[in-house]
Amino acid sequence: MPEYRRSFVAGGTYFFTVVTYKRQLIFNNSLARCLLRAAWLDVSERFPFSTDAVCLLSDHLHCILTLPPDDFNYPMRLREIKRLFTRTYHAHKEEHFIRNASRVKRSEATIWQRRYWEHTIRDEKDLNHHLNYIHYNPVKHDYVQKVSDWPWSSFHRFVKLGVYEKEWGEKTEDKFESQYGE
Repeated sequence: MPEYRRSFVAGGTYFFTVVTYKRQLIFNNSLARCLLRAAWLDVSERFPFSTDAVCLLSDHLHCILTLPPDDFNYPMRLREIKRLFTRTYHAHKEEHFIRNASRVKRSEATIWQRRYWEHTIRDEKDLNHHLNYIHYNPVKHDYVQKVSDWPWSSFHRFVKLGVYEKEWGEKTEDKFESQYGE
C-alpha cells in the first residue's frame, strides 16, 4: 500500500485539489453548489479556517486555506466538508448511488475521490503561483475564454482588492505562461 506523507504546519496555509468520484460533473448543478457552500460555511464556523482562494469547477475544486495559529488539522476539515456535502446531497437527490465493495467496506459514498492533493504554501512566491493556478483553471479547462467570465471563483474578490486586473487571464497563445511564471 502506498505511503502518503502530508505536511502539517500549525497555522499553515495549504493548497488543495479535491475531485469528484470518477470526475462526475456534480457541480454543474446549482443545488450542488449551494449545498457545498453551506457545508463549507458550517465547517468553517465550527472549526475555523480562512478561505484565501477558491475555484469550483464541474468535477473538482481548488482552494487555499489558512488554519488558526495553533491548529494543523486540515484533514478533519476537508473530511467534514465532504461528509456534510455528501449527506445533504444524497438527501436532495433521488438517484440511486451504486457503491463497489471497497466503498461499502469503508462506508464511502460515490461523490468524492478518496484522496486529495495537498501542498503547503512555502512563501509569497509560492502563494502567488497557486493563486494564479486556481484562478486560471476554468480557462485551462476551456470552460471560458477569460477568467473573469467564471462565476464560481474568488478571482472576482481579488479584482475588487486590486490584486488582479479584470482582464487578467484571457486565453491567448503564450499569455498565461508568462503570467504564471513558467
